[in-house]
Amino acid sequence: MAIIKGLETTFNTVYFDYDKWRPTYVTELYNDIFAVKEINQLSKVLEIGIGTGQATFPILEKGCSLTAIELGDKLAEYTRQKFCDYKNLHIKNIAFQDYECPTNTFDLIFSASAFHWIPEELGYTKVYDMLKSGGVFARFANHPFKDKEKEELHVAMQKIYSRYMPGSLSSAEYSEEDAKNRADISKKYGFIDVNYQLYHRTRTFNAKEYVSLLGTYSDHIAIEEQKRLKFFSEIEETIEDFGGKITLYDTIDLALSRKP
Repeated sequence: MAIIKGLETTFNTVYFDYDKWRPTYVTELYNDIFAVKEINQLSKVLEIGIGTGQATFPILEKGCSLTAIELGDKLAEYTRQKFCDYKNLHIKNIAFQDYECPTNTFDLIFSASAFHWIPEELGYTKVYDMLKSGGVFARFANHPFKDKEKEELHVAMQKIYSRYMPGSLSSAEYSEEDAKNRADISKKYGFIDVNYQLYHRTRTFNAKEYVSLLGTYSDHIAIEEQKRLKFFSEIEETIEDFGGKITLYDTIDLALSRKP
């Protein structure tokens, strides 16, 4: 994934829509995390990039002490209010790069669709230092692929993207090889018991819903407003032309690794 410096702050401008349209994660993913690391009221957990909490609830429900890092001030405040009944959640409005805590502090550190914003060496090294011996790092992300059952719609969408965002629309689904390669990165930084898992699901949207979802993606938000409105209008019209519905085929990858 190509990361454009500065786009990590764009979500702060669309926090309400982000919360409404971005998906949560599947139950099986959390079961797999808890199978390798039991989390309870005595556990200390860190979330890197809480956003609006799409990944947070199942871990928060374990009663652990959960510290969450969030760079966007509006995102952080929105999410504080969203989870205001949970006294075991402590949100820090700070970049992960600037967050400081003693080494060997956390039993579990997790990051959902956010860790790619952090430089690799800094991110993995810092996570390793913050984990207790035996602690687990869980990195997971959702990788949606546009409607593969409607080839004509897919081709039409590619043409629109070629005009507004050249080279940005992938023609390949996220693969098991992609997941393995990404999981193996942690081995370079001393982690052991590295493994990965893939989960699949579909989500279907009408044209307006889909355009609302696109409005929460960093690279789409960064497009100049008038150009973005025209881009989204063409996307919406195209979906209507092909039946008014579009299905996303999600591949979620979970990478788990342990500190010796």
